[in-house]
Amino acid sequence: MDRQRWLRRFRDDDGCDAKLVCFPHAGGWASAYRTWAVGLPADVGVLAIRYPGREDRLGDPFPARLEALADDIADALADVPRDRLVLFGHSMGATVAHEVALRLQAWGGAPAGLCVSGRRPPQSLHGQRLFSGTDEEIIADVLRFDESRAAVFADPDLRELVLPAVRADYRLVDDYPAGNRPTLDCPIYGYTGADDPEVTREQMHGWGDLTRAAFRLRVLPGGHFYLKDEETALLADLGGVLASIKDRTATA
Repeated sequence: MDRQRWLRRFRDDDGCDAKLVCFPHAGGWASAYRTWAVGLPADVGVLAIRYPGREDRLGDPFPARLEALADDIADALADVPRDRLVLFGHSMGATVAHEVALRLQAWGGAPAGLCVSGRRPPQSLHGQRLFSGTDEEIIADVLRFDESRAAVFADPDLRELVLPAVRADYRLVDDYPAGNRPTLDCPIYGYTGADDPEVTREQMHGWGDLTRAAFRLRVLPGGHFYLKDEETALLADLGGVLASIKDRTATA
């Protein structure tokens, strides 16, 4: 397996004392995190997961199940030191990051931290609406949360380029089973938009049941994609999370 094809490295040099690995939302892409290296301290490595079937992996097949996607990503991260590795995932990416964290823990050690954004925990997924549908229904659903993509779907060529990835990711979300999961040894940090229609604050607090360590929730202004308008505030908070993990490791 070519592990490098799973990772886009926006900053990852010898001066990076910690690594933040970012997981895109359904239909998303690694380059959505390209600005994060600028907003985080220079000693933080910033990497993003390159899902198959988009950008420079356009010809790669989509995974059959979300669990299979997590298997491959966990394998790609297996050699990264866990003590200063933090995973951040938004929406579907939060579920993928959580499944990857569980695999890393089972394989020898949990990451130093898991950050979940805008997504219900697995035990709260019962009764969640289905995301898949006709092409027009899927497009309408995407635009309901992110109107900035309207121009892409209005262009027939671009639409045919990006729609398969959205459709495939929505299928992964719909097929992912609700229910309890093992608890993690690392802290979990929750983030959500105050007006996100996809998840309530109470549901986000449910992530606290999935760790034997600490849980903390930060609510920022905005809807499901609050992290676009609130990027500065979000990165400031993540910078604090990473600094506390580095301090904890240094004194361990």
